[in-house]
Amino acid sequence: MRILALETSTREASVALLERDRLISQTILDSGQRTASGLAPAMAEQLRGAGWRASELDLILVSQGPGSFTGLRVGVTAAKTLAYAVGAAVLGVNTLEVIAHQVDGDWPRLDVVMNAQRQQVFAACYRCRGAIREVLEPPRILDDQAWLDSLALDASPGGASGDEPTRLVTGAGLSRLRAHLPDGVRVASPDGWSPRAVAVGRLGFHLYRAGRRDDLWKLAPHYFRPSAAEEVWETQGKGAR
Repeated sequence: MRILALETSTREASVALLERDRLISQTILDSGQRTASGLAPAMAEQLRGAGWRASELDLILVSQGPGSFTGLRVGVTAAKTLAYAVGAAVLGVNTLEVIAHQVDGDWPRLDVVMNAQRQQVFAACYRCRGAIREVLEPPRILDDQAWLDSLALDASPGGASGDEPTRLVTGAGLSRLRAHLPDGVRVASPDGWSPRAVAVGRLGFHLYRAGRRDDLWKLAPHYFRPSAAEEVWETQGKGAR
């Protein structure tokens, strides 16, 4: 199975090609390339480098959110357009789960956090067992302090020896919150904080092989909150009633 994966939820977008779950190539784009006009050449270059034709793609995978409103719209639209054009299947995957799959090892609790602006974070929690990520707390929006307080409640040493932390945290939201983490929490390597297309590809392939399917026409970004324009519209509408 030949796969193209897109990750556009953050400022550093990426494109990857995989043969099943084996990485063929991946490129990281700068923030100026995370547009429809920037993604298309990057995808074409990846295909040329691998010697693949677009018509040979079987599955298009894309990060579905949470993340940047603009980035998610661009990525999902590009994935759907390409899938329609070449007759490939398309699948969206959760960005926080992608980041969770970039962490190695078994962890009773793995907290993933992304910046949601407004002193808030997108957060989720998983149990890691080998390649399995079991959802303990689904993706949600929390105030920064509420998320930090939730870590403090459980951040106590544990493990079989009693001297190793049982809670690991990862994600780009740590870039501004790491200094405020409570004792007893271990921080994953910054190399895995940002989602990458290769992880989108491997997670998406696993989900597809397990039977997950998305409707090309119904696939849409998961923003987890209304846009600023939508919030203003709703506020004005309530004021008018």
